[in-house]
Amino acid sequence: MQIKKLENGQSEIDVRELVNNGGHPKDDILQYLSSVPKGTITTIHVPHEAEPLVNLMKTYQVDVAREKLGEGHFCLHTIKR
Repeated sequence: MQIKKLENGQSEIDVRELVNNGGHPKDDILQYLSSVPKGTITTIHVPHEAEPLVNLMKTYQVDVAREKLGEGHFCLHTIKR
């Protein structure tokens, strides 16, 4: 899982390759999101809508908006409350 921290305190995670190769980064993503301060904005690139992950994020006090960028490329825009 690649985590890119941006200058403005935001972060970006791209798990498309990992998931497409059979990986399951759910626990790593949730662990990362639980470790960031409130108000942190994280964009997560996934190869599908990731409905189960989105539902779990809500239990971690993370709001999520989904965006389809193309075939096999979705973004989960998150903010920790």
